[in-house]
Amino acid sequence: MKDVVEQVDRWVARGDRVALATVVGVRRSAPGPPGSKMAINDRGEVYGAVSGGCVEGAVVEAAERVLGDGDPLLLSYRGDQRRAPVLPRDRGERALGTHGS
Repeated sequence: MKDVVEQVDRWVARGDRVALATVVGVRRSAPGPPGSKMAINDRGEVYGAVSGGCVEGAVVEAAERVLGDGDPLLLSYRGDQRRAPVLPRDRGERALGTHGS
C-alpha cells in the first residue's frame, strides 16, 4: 500500500492528475483485502491492484470517468457474476477520487 501512495506522490510531483481506488470493504472472500490500492493517472498508467485481476479493467474505466469530471465514486463489485460489473453508488460516499492539479 505504501508503494502505491509513493507512486501517486511521484506522479503528482510531475504534474499528473491521479485517481486512487481503495478497497473499503469486502463480503465473503476476496483477492483484494480492505486497504488494497490502485492508482490510475491521466496518462493511462496504472500502479497497484484492488483484486486478482477480475475488476481492474472496470476500475480503470471508472477512474477515467473520475479524472474527466472530478466527481468521486463509490463502486460495488459482485464476485458471483460472470463479468465484473461496477455499480456507482451515492456520490455522497467518497472512495475513488482525484489527486493532483
